Amino acid sequence: MAEETVKTASKSELAYAWLREKIARHEYGPGYRLVLAEIAGALDMSVVPVREAIRRLEAERLVTFERNVGARVAMVDQNEYVHAMQTLGVVEGVATALSAPRLTDQDIERARAVNGRMIDLLSHFDAHEFTTLNQRFHSLLFECCPNPQILELVHQGWTRLSGLRDSTFAFVPDRASRSVEEHEEILRLISEKADPLEIEFAARNHRWATMQAFLDARDRANP
Repeated sequence: MAEETVKTASKSELAYAWLREKIARHEYGPGYRLVLAEIAGALDMSVVPVREAIRRLEAERLVTFERNVGARVAMVDQNEYVHAMQTLGVVEGVATALSAPRLTDQDIERARAVNGRMIDLLSHFDAHEFTTLNQRFHSLLFECCPNPQILELVHQGWTRLSGLRDSTFAFVPDRASRSVEEHEEILRLISEKADPLEIEFAARNHRWATMQAFLDARDRANP
């Protein structure tokens, strides 16, 4: 019985990872119906671990469940997205400014190298990979924040945002080129030991500019 439980848990983890990747890459977009039998067949397993995986995704707000309809990929709540981006912009801006004096030349070069990889992606754009590198870039700049409470808020913000949308850049790919330019500007300010408030505003406004690009794209798509 114990061995069977372990196998089920392992299959549930596999189903969870598979589904989350499909949602992250927008192969299963907002509103997509998740049919247990079809997913189980694709993964060559029973519906039990698939059901457990979907419940986990539901807890993360990536999936919703409706009576007589079943499980669907969650629709993006524009208000939640805006609130998450606004909050993350504020706390990440502060964390980056507090972290800046602690960053070494090596830290800055590592961040610049990550941004270089993001620039390389612009010619063969992969929104998911770009977003992964984007998080890595910003992590290098804010993880040295000496205030653990602010740092915790930043981590919570990133987690909340990933639950709402894996990649804003999948919807506004044109924003990517401007984003990497703003990265270089933030690195310049940190390298030149600019006023912390200037660094904070640059990091905050960078986040908010991405949010605004998404909202503008939504307005154009839904006039």
